[in-house]
Amino acid sequence: MLRVSAQSKPKSVAGALAAVLREKGNVEVQAVGAGAVNQAVKGIAIARGYVAPNGIDLVCIPAFAEIEINGEGRTAIRFIVEGKQAPAKA
Repeated sequence: MLRVSAQSKPKSVAGALAAVLREKGNVEVQAVGAGAVNQAVKGIAIARGYVAPNGIDLVCIPAFAEIEINGEGRTAIRFIVEGKQAPAKA
């Protein structure tokens, strides 16, 4: 699972996402807070461009997750990102 913060650089998130996708085929990205979710979504969009030349298209499934930070319950957004074979172009 990749954890993204508001200070995460989208290109770094994208690179990590692309590497894990190529290796495992799917990855979970977790973000807490609006800034972190923003950086995560940017990273997913950039990663799509990184893996497209390999014939991989990204599918992203958002979900909520209840987590604990410093003994306090928080709601996180979890993105389940999967690589699918891109359809052949006619």
